Amino acid sequence: MKYLSVSDFASLHSINERTIRNYCATGKLEGAFLTGKTWTIPEDAVLPNKGKHAKRVSPLLARLREEQESHLKGGIYHRTQIDLTYNSNHIEGSRLTHDQTRYIFETNTIGVSQHAVRVDDIVETINHFRCIDLIISRAEERLSEGLIKELHRLLKSGTQDSRRDWFAVGDYKRLPNEVGGIETTSPEQVHTEMVDLLKKYNAIKHKSLDDLLDFHTRFERIHPFQDGNGRVGRLILFKECLANGIVPFIITEELKMFYYRGLQNWPTTQGYLRDTCLTAQDNYAALLTHLRIKH
Repeated sequence: MKYLSVSDFASLHSINERTIRNYCATGKLEGAFLTGKTWTIPEDAVLPNKGKHAKRVSPLLARLREEQESHLKGGIYHRTQIDLTYNSNHIEGSRLTHDQTRYIFETNTIGVSQHAVRVDDIVETINHFRCIDLIISRAEERLSEGLIKELHRLLKSGTQDSRRDWFAVGDYKRLPNEVGGIETTSPEQVHTEMVDLLKKYNAIKHKSLDDLLDFHTRFERIHPFQDGNGRVGRLILFKECLANGIVPFIITEELKMFYYRGLQNWPTTQGYLRDTCLTAQDNYAALLTHLRIKH
């Protein structure tokens, strides 16, 4: 019987070392034992609830988790946190610059600015970093109402909205709203439509990019939350790309209007949104190539 260290076993299965140590500590890896303070694992140990033919974590997801744990600067985790947070918030009206977003992430402080900065922009930037950590750590988890509501709770916690009685942080909207002049699902029907949307989406065994985009457009048309729907929806898109081995993408300022056009026209002309996201995907893929991450 050949035995491996936590590091070697994690590398073999493209899983974060912290996850493997947790499996060992909770008895989920049969045959693993402690040698001093170090876990030793049988090479053929079966991952919990996965079976021998478990789907391995993608190199990108494995790298994101490694860099997240080690707090590595300058890697894909660092770039994703800053670029995804800046662009997604900027689309929704945040006035923070890319440099200010980077400064907050790297130093946990606010850089000096000649212009007034909205407190909510700062709070939501910090919260968005936490949301990205959540989708990385729970990328393979089946998409559910609970996970989606948790993303909203994290994003909006501590904001001015969270202090308003009618604004339901971490829960579905209580008042009707619209997006782009289009009426969305009434508050009374949101739960029913979200359950139906998730049921149909989760029933798809092998999800394609189009399946993810279809879910995204339907989610945005339901517009389940009072505010924060766009950012939560794009976080879900990124998570589901990671979960399904699809290169993720970030909608930038340059692509924003094409993205909006694609959302509006998806039911009749799917190519608009698909082409926009493929362009964004090419940009992220180029970064992966530069950082020598397989995709």
